[in-house]
Amino acid sequence: MNAMENSQPTSTDNATKRVLQLQGISKAFADNQVLKDVSLNVNRGEVLCLIGASGCGKSTLLRCINWLETPDSGHVILNGQRFGVHKSGVKMRDGDLAHMRSRVGMVFQHFALWPHLSVIDNIMASPLHVQCRNKQEVRQEAVALLEKVGLADKAEMFPSSLSGGQKQRVGIARALAMKPELLLFDEPTSALDPMLVGEVLGVIRDLAEEGATMVIVTHEMEFARQVANQVIFMSEGQIAEAGAPEAFFAAPKSEKAQQFLARFHQHLESRSAAAPESSMS
Repeated sequence: MNAMENSQPTSTDNATKRVLQLQGISKAFADNQVLKDVSLNVNRGEVLCLIGASGCGKSTLLRCINWLETPDSGHVILNGQRFGVHKSGVKMRDGDLAHMRSRVGMVFQHFALWPHLSVIDNIMASPLHVQCRNKQEVRQEAVALLEKVGLADKAEMFPSSLSGGQKQRVGIARALAMKPELLLFDEPTSALDPMLVGEVLGVIRDLAEEGATMVIVTHEMEFARQVANQVIFMSEGQIAEAGAPEAFFAAPKSEKAQQFLARFHQHLESRSAAAPESSMS
């Protein structure tokens, strides 16, 4: 199964709004077939959440979108332009590929900030060196982005002095600094202390309300239910189910999705039951 049937535009207007198309993406590492013929569409202003058990291919799919991993087969199309391959069918060289990647902002699970640069220099680096933009203009935008993510007072600090949640918010600001056409989030809260998850999800919610186009790999089910326009449930490298969050979380159709959500709810119940006991100890 793929998600093309759920997200296929029904008019020319919708086709012009399509930001991302994945057509038959497959990827293997040695004998391990991680992705198997995955297809989906994301239109402008939509939020697509990829969910599923660890190891099902979600993060690999995300990395194939911007060619941090090269797909073995299939097409990635960003706003009508083939990613990673020229019209002639020749693979892009590093310079052309870097230009394509500059159109996609990615927020990583483990922050990936440059430790030797201050917060504001982390945000300014790519617009200055990749896009060759005016330094004063880039700095003004970086200051505004820090205000946006609630870190205006951290501009001259270094990543080592920040909490995990603050580092991730800097990572979001850094991605936004490139003015991307598409934002990718690879489990943006999984490396955070539970107390810090909310501050990062709050920033992403704000971006969704502002109309940003995003693909988010997440284990935060309630967040996915609230913010997504589409939910894609992956299992064993394939799309097992796709649809609107209301329908998916209320009554998943596939047995694998039902089992996944049942395990998720059991985990929540066990965690809630353990909370009073841990608070007494």
